Amino acid sequence: MANGILIVDDAAFMRMMIRDVLSKNGYEILGEAENGQKAIEKYKELNPDLVIMDITMPEVDGIQAVKEIKKLSPDAKIVMCSAMGQQAMVIEAIQAGARDFIVKPFQADRVIEAVKKVLG
Repeated sequence: MANGILIVDDAAFMRMMIRDVLSKNGYEILGEAENGQKAIEKYKELNPDLVIMDITMPEVDGIQAVKEIKKLSPDAKIVMCSAMGQQAMVIEAIQAGARDFIVKPFQADRVIEAVKKVLG
């Protein structure tokens, strides 16, 4: 069975790029969200195998969303996306429970590598 993934990013084009990369590699996209609040709601609704989450988003940022999702599901698998130069936020995200991170602008093979590593 394909692994179901939830993509969270406030930029529609980034969600589309990630969706394309994952779809081409046989992953199933269960849903998308444009901010952390929607990510938490979608996580509850869809129960994905993996969440790919941007850090900087309106309303609820990625780090807060990771903390909330981990409260709901301690074994949730989350990979963060961040722009260059956000190392402190990446460290905070990992401490909050993210398993890996991808730096934007990302390479397709790095996305797949992170997803494979986290999903095992």
